[in-house]
Amino acid sequence: MKQTNLASIEPTAVAETGQTTLAELTAARIRERVISGTLSPGSHLSEAALCEELQVSRNTLREVFRLLTKEGVLRHEANRGVFVSTPSISTIMDIFHIRRLIECSALANAHHRHPSVDKMRAAIDAAVQHRDRGEWLEVGSADIAFHAAIVELADSPRLSAFYAQISLELRLVFGLIRDPEYLHAPYVGQNAAILAHLEQGAPASAADALEKYLFQSERFILAAYSRAMPG
Repeated sequence: MKQTNLASIEPTAVAETGQTTLAELTAARIRERVISGTLSPGSHLSEAALCEELQVSRNTLREVFRLLTKEGVLRHEANRGVFVSTPSISTIMDIFHIRRLIECSALANAHHRHPSVDKMRAAIDAAVQHRDRGEWLEVGSADIAFHAAIVELADSPRLSAFYAQISLELRLVFGLIRDPEYLHAPYVGQNAAILAHLEQGAPASAADALEKYLFQSERFILAAYSRAMPG
């Protein structure tokens, strides 16, 4: 594919050529690699390699880096380059605080016949299949899909859009744990138990189980993070 030299194009022409859209699409591709766990926290992103692989110009890729840095997905280090962000302890605690506020409320007020219940079930089924094949990064992706479906129980597109950003940061948190089986194995069954409460028409019990789950998960990740960090 022929690359366009954006430096030679006037700003008005950039919009007409759709380069902004190209940057957004390319950002989405890199974002998906973070969500899937392919790119882990601290990974260095080679500008030359990505331009070749994604078939975009350096100017477009720099715009992509700007977008993803603004989102907190990437960070730039002077004289070193661009890296996938590594969440701090305070970030991890804030993510779980937000998750408890959003997810537990959505679940406590949910109807057991809400369409997103089927998405929760599908996510659990996918997690079980990936677990049985030892595909632990995919189990993590299924877990994120399960919790995104919980948020959808609130019937708020804005809340779901906000949670999509939280999910992206959550994948960065997951990426801090070097053994994904150790991280994800205990939660497949717990997700199924939460869903069982909801399907039995007991959303309050489901929310209580979820709150305990999230506190347990936060403690687990913080402990693993502390062991992994030097010093």
